[in-house]
Amino acid sequence: MVKINEKAPEFSLPDQNGQIRTLQSFSGKKTVIYFYSKDNTSGCTAQALGYAALYGKFTEAGAEVVGVSRDTVQSHVKFKEKHGLPFVLLSDPDMEMIKAYGVYGEKKLYGKTSFGTVRSTFIIDENGTVVSARTKVNSKTDPDETLRILLSLETK
Repeated sequence: MVKINEKAPEFSLPDQNGQIRTLQSFSGKKTVIYFYSKDNTSGCTAQALGYAALYGKFTEAGAEVVGVSRDTVQSHVKFKEKHGLPFVLLSDPDMEMIKAYGVYGEKKLYGKTSFGTVRSTFIIDENGTVVSARTKVNSKTDPDETLRILLSLETK
């Protein structure tokens, strides 16, 4: 997994509109990048709705929110419209960004082990450096915790 004080890995992926986004697309502002498994699943929807509810506070703090999963652009369009999500969703079906950030691995759910995207959240500063890196985050508490960390960075 990418660590604090490392340069964030570059990426070039389509967003929900098919527009290619890169790390440079977000330079000059803090960027919250959260990785999740699948659109419209209960945990991933709860997490997305949490970020949507706090989106104004993230933007007030000078940060952009970006969700990343293996879902298609078309799936992201439906997910974003269904839930009124105000932030960017990136489509990474080939897992290029997921693997670059080191968030593909073993997961346990209901006692079963599988491999997939490990729910993780990063905060990247204006210069492209990772200032917060968390893995195996809780879908319901992650947005609040991420905002708390983001606001604490401003006071340092």
